[in-house]
Amino acid sequence: MIKRRSFLVGGASLALSQLASSCSSRQQEHLKVLLLQDSIPVQLLNRFRKQLHKPATVDFDVAKQLQVIFSRLETWKQESQNPNIQQQRLLDFLPFIGSRTTVPTNLVTLGYYWLAQAIDKELIEPFSLQRNSNWQHLPERLQKLLVTNQEGEKPNHKQNQANEYVKVLGAPYRWGSTLIIYRRDKFKSEDLEPPKDWSDLWNPNLRGRISMLNQPREFIGLTLKKLGFSYNSSDLSKVPDLEKELYTLHQQIKFYSSDNYLQPLLLGDTWVAVGWSTDILPIVARDHRLEAVFPESGTALWVDLWVKPKSLAADSNSEDKVQQESLTSLTQEWIDFCWQQEIATAITRLSHAASPIFFQSKEPEQLPKELQAHHLLLPDADKLDKSDFLEPLSESSEYEDLWKKITTS
Repeated sequence: MIKRRSFLVGGASLALSQLASSCSSRQQEHLKVLLLQDSIPVQLLNRFRKQLHKPATVDFDVAKQLQVIFSRLETWKQESQNPNIQQQRLLDFLPFIGSRTTVPTNLVTLGYYWLAQAIDKELIEPFSLQRNSNWQHLPERLQKLLVTNQEGEKPNHKQNQANEYVKVLGAPYRWGSTLIIYRRDKFKSEDLEPPKDWSDLWNPNLRGRISMLNQPREFIGLTLKKLGFSYNSSDLSKVPDLEKELYTLHQQIKFYSSDNYLQPLLLGDTWVAVGWSTDILPIVARDHRLEAVFPESGTALWVDLWVKPKSLAADSNSEDKVQQESLTSLTQEWIDFCWQQEIATAITRLSHAASPIFFQSKEPEQLPKELQAHHLLLPDADKLDKSDFLEPLSESSEYEDLWKKITTS
């Protein structure tokens, strides 16, 4: 299985491109991006390479999971704090390059949920984007989610719009949601009303017929939405009847898994499942027995971002600084490329996750024609207004403890 894809302008090999970027950085820029597998269609990576305005080396690495990327960020920081490890790795690969400590990658994919932890651990740093870029076309809700001040903190006031640049924690390039999926043939044969919202999961006819993500935040979060609260509620003790509702829902569930929750549905062992849109949308398109639902009361939203790994050079020399500055335009070009409408449309169609430039469109007619029928990917504004971007919680142990109490009883 191919775990890594590299696209090098001019057809150079990886080893030669790395040598060229170290020895001839002034002649040719080098952009390195670590992205989540399948989050950007391969043909778009190649297209970006071909439309560059000047010669450059573009290297895309692929990781299977966000956890892998987060771990790699931690490894880079550890290596930067131990020069002997960094130097040995460089010498083992190309002894004649030297032992400069540099940033391994210009941008990486990270989920919004991981953002606060990455900042706290000093794994990433804010960066600036031009206001007149496609950033201006992103919905205000997403902009506010990611705008930061110079210290890396989210500001409490509107940032000065006269500034040519906006400082961001990350640049979003796709988003998705938690959905309900069900077997329409089973519901039809039993003359049951199809589910439309979270409350329908408590239907006594579905006892032992539900597959559920093995995730406390999802299990408890959808129950909170049923009760009129946010997925991000921080004090569960203040939610009336929460434990009672959770116990009842637990009795409805036959199978918990975050990897194989759709298999029981396909086999008919369960009739309903709760899962992530990137898993559900491809299978609904292939199997006419299945139907998916964006819950009417809102759901959990996730967003994938481009973030900048924290500079690893403790004492950058002037040549390092020149190279870092020269990468700014190429990095901006890649981010802006992902926000072009034609490219954003392709990402939405091919990656089973929506581009942020299409977030919260008021009318389907405002969307490109090929996306106007994608109601699960791009639900109406009312449903999105009721939905919550899943935030990391300082007291997440409260969710874990309650989860264990319910599921082990």
